[in-house]
Amino acid sequence: MSDVRPALVLVVDDEASVRKVLKGFLEAEGYRVVVAKDAKEARSSLKGQPSLVITDFKLPGEDGLSFLRHLRSSRPEVPVVMMTAFGTIPTAVAAIKAGAHDFLVKPLDFADLKRILRKALASGAADEREWVMEPASDPYPLIGRSAPMVEVYKLIAKAGPSDATVLILGETGTGKELVAAALHAASRRKAQPFIKVNCGAIPEDLLEAELFGYEKGSFTGATRDKPGKFELADGGTVFLDEVGEMSPAMQVKLLRTLQSGEFDHVGGVDTLKADVRVLAATHQDLKTAVTDKKFREDLYYRLNVVPISIPPLRDRRSDIPELATFFLERLARKNDRSVPSVDPRAMEALQAAPWQGNVRQLENLLERLLVLLEGDAIRLSDIPPDILG
Repeated sequence: MSDVRPALVLVVDDEASVRKVLKGFLEAEGYRVVVAKDAKEARSSLKGQPSLVITDFKLPGEDGLSFLRHLRSSRPEVPVVMMTAFGTIPTAVAAIKAGAHDFLVKPLDFADLKRILRKALASGAADEREWVMEPASDPYPLIGRSAPMVEVYKLIAKAGPSDATVLILGETGTGKELVAAALHAASRRKAQPFIKVNCGAIPEDLLEAELFGYEKGSFTGATRDKPGKFELADGGTVFLDEVGEMSPAMQVKLLRTLQSGEFDHVGGVDTLKADVRVLAATHQDLKTAVTDKKFREDLYYRLNVVPISIPPLRDRRSDIPELATFFLERLARKNDRSVPSVDPRAMEALQAAPWQGNVRQLENLLERLLVLLEGDAIRLSDIPPDILG
């Protein structure tokens, strides 16, 4: 028998009927559910460590947008889906800009809800914390003073204020999204939406609708019009993660938008336009993909205006003590534990490990050690042999 518990979803809505219907639907889908009638009650329910929060935009007392901002500062790893009865683009932009993963329009379309929940939970499982950053006070800042990281900081400082398209290159777990967020924060668009799209996590037949929006009736399940990410990000930045996963057909459509700013809703007849800066990232070797005819050469050059390569952790080992201190302090708060010290021999072992999973692997290991630790210090004997290589 599996010991993996179903994901816990927190539903926040002041209408008892909505809470009842959502609870019944989600439990039928296999989720565990806790409900709250307002933000105050929801804050107490956060102690149950929900995997996802669904909250109404309008709540009594503290409104849903304020509650969303609280969640993004206190629990940034938890995806939040906003519900609204108004369905306007400004409402959606406000939610996305404040850090919502997605939004739903009332009356709810349950097929749409199922799709959004799967995508949100998958992004959390894949650790979409590849680290969403806001300047200065962000819980996931850029960390490290090694020479390779200093070069990254210099490129962010130079390219950030421009509108140039940036291609962020790096292995999985190195922090590509954090660099994208830093570029946005350094730009004149920093007060506008920063919208992320993981091109590898969205089925090919849905990616176009996700990026460019769709019209009611354009495909099965399209029961209403919905704006796409480019439309929602007008004036801001779209970050296309794992852009190398795009199909040839989508590459053509993205190239058009990069060249002209124009796009069409799926099923629409009018050409739309948005003022959007595009940042892209991939762990793939796009030059090889171009040679192999798997990625368009013209799109590659459009994306690769300013390349930024993030070093793997094994090339910045001197940053590991600082990273470990940061993660242990944050993880101790999250898990209600005391911050442990790291024995010098254990730190030497951490610095010598191969780290194929990079900074993300380091963070996950430190959380495991913290949770299982007996005593007040992490010692060499606590580190699993498979980590040491």
